[in-house]
Amino acid sequence: MAMNPDLRKEREAASFHTELLTSVLDGGADRTRRRRELEALVLNDPDFKHEDVNFLSRSERYELAIKKSALMVMKLREFGIADPDEIYWFKSFVHHGRPEPLDLHLGMFLPTLLTQATQEQQDRFFMPAWNLEIIGTYAQTEMGHGTHLRGLETTATYDPATQEFILNSPTVTSIKWWPGGLGKTSNHAIVLAQLHTQGQNHGLHAFIVPIRQLGTHEPLPGITVGDIGPKFGYDEMDNGYLKMDNFRIPRENMLMKFAKVEPDGTYVKPLSDKLTYGTMVFIRSIIVGDAARSLARACTIAIRYSAVRHQSELKPGEPEPQILDYQTQQYRLFPLLAAAYAFHFVGAYMKDTYRRITADINDGDLREMPELHALSAGLKAFSSWIANAGIEECRMACGGHGYSRCSGLPDIYVNFTPSCTYEGENTVMMLQTARFLIKSYTQVSSGQLVSGMVSYLNDLPGQRIQPQQVGARPAALHISNPASLVEAYKLRASRLVEFAAKNLQAELNRRRSKEDAWNRTSVDLVRASEAHCHYVVVKLFTAKISEIGDPATRAVVNNLCLLFALHGISKHSGDFLQGGILTDAQITQVNQRVKELLALIRPNAVALVDSFDFSDLFLGSVLGRYDGNVYENMFEWSKKSPLNKTQVHRSFHKHLKPMQAKL
Repeated sequence: MAMNPDLRKEREAASFHTELLTSVLDGGADRTRRRRELEALVLNDPDFKHEDVNFLSRSERYELAIKKSALMVMKLREFGIADPDEIYWFKSFVHHGRPEPLDLHLGMFLPTLLTQATQEQQDRFFMPAWNLEIIGTYAQTEMGHGTHLRGLETTATYDPATQEFILNSPTVTSIKWWPGGLGKTSNHAIVLAQLHTQGQNHGLHAFIVPIRQLGTHEPLPGITVGDIGPKFGYDEMDNGYLKMDNFRIPRENMLMKFAKVEPDGTYVKPLSDKLTYGTMVFIRSIIVGDAARSLARACTIAIRYSAVRHQSELKPGEPEPQILDYQTQQYRLFPLLAAAYAFHFVGAYMKDTYRRITADINDGDLREMPELHALSAGLKAFSSWIANAGIEECRMACGGHGYSRCSGLPDIYVNFTPSCTYEGENTVMMLQTARFLIKSYTQVSSGQLVSGMVSYLNDLPGQRIQPQQVGARPAALHISNPASLVEAYKLRASRLVEFAAKNLQAELNRRRSKEDAWNRTSVDLVRASEAHCHYVVVKLFTAKISEIGDPATRAVVNNLCLLFALHGISKHSGDFLQGGILTDAQITQVNQRVKELLALIRPNAVALVDSFDFSDLFLGSVLGRYDGNVYENMFEWSKKSPLNKTQVHRSFHKHLKPMQAKL
């Protein structure tokens, strides 16, 4: 089928080469080439039949995902793919970016073994897990507690007589609930439990627990395990429950790289209780990249469809315009497109930072750990909230057809939305970031300097001048200079951190307990964290522009960066006005400039989503097809509905006909 003429026209009008921008997104032309090689391996492999899962039952979707995962593991070995990024790409292509039952084995179980197991434990567990004799999951969340880890109730009590830990789920709320792959797939779990030895509770520790018999896959005595039932999405994933009754494991099954229990039951403390946060920080930094990808997929579908769809009249008697020509449609979609680019660059930064700081931690340098923890928590929340709302906005921007599963958008939404909750519920994450911000603020107030992304707080004492002087500072705001906008966001963040800190202090001065004061200030604290994260994202997006060599590519990314920053100011204008950071007149200018940027981005919109380089198979959308032949394919898609297998459905003879006969 020929290319839709509207899309051809859009692509010809672009002011830059999509190929150059794709390699910027991938981190180099070599990485683009390699990613495409891996995708071609999957696309051209007859073993990977690519069924449309929309017409399958949940059990069929799970089984198909298991089949693909088993094949995927064999192919990874066959092709010798061992680099973590390449495994991630290959896995995404096999499963079209959907969750799959081995996610926690690959993403949590193996990394936790690598970072928290001793050499002896790695020798014992890692290769069997790498070869999938051991299939693991990460069992942390319980029915009664999720993000509040200290509240977890599962116990691991040490018995020095047998040198074993006895694991118990003492209450109904202590049943492990939600871990992916736990229901039907895994035969081992890393279980987080309260460690009791010599009559003392030493808090949460991780234990390797066999849950099913190798070979038969039957649950072991003392283990009750199963699937928790259908969910909003994640049909491929067997999220499970796990109840343990006096289940014994050897002492050597406690992960002991940092904390230890000696044979006689003596507890040996870790160097820092933050060291075990490694896996969580890693996953949180990955979620930022996932937010970028999911939002990018949704934007690709909505923007291509908006270029193909014609509706209504701009001028009487003239042909119906593309809906992408309506300013309101651009205002809905282009800021989200800019956010997808922003989160892409922030995700890459987070991954690099994680790797750099992990190397420092292995050398015993823990100085940057608190900031990494705070940053990964805040950015995980910031990016997943915006992406989550953005995917739904893209669906609504596609009108009625966006509601059809053939659009691919419902699937993207239900599979992305849990990331607002897992690995730390977003509001709680923002409050964790706030703890770090308040701590840094307190340090600055007592005359110490702080470093890293919070170094702007060092300027605070100098800012405590008369309001009109603060207001006069950004008179030099250059609305078309991203670096100048970074300054405005920096001032907003420092103002909101200071505001929250002072409110917290005021509550403490009213003789409130620390906890009560914190709760009564928590709305301000979350706002401060959001402002801090927003500043970090604008700063990192701006920093990326100067790294782009090609002038045409740089110009188009610069416009996206400006739109992201100015749209954020427009949406939060109260903060910028109240803080005396911007004047009324400047806010009016900002709003005007946002509309100008929409018009500037419009000719490149399709090329900008093409640069994400999603294949049709990965995108999984009739509306977002690269060739734009939407309507013909929508009709063909609908014919595959199981309801269309017969012309007359059996319910007619069973229910409707007897009723008609009686009336």
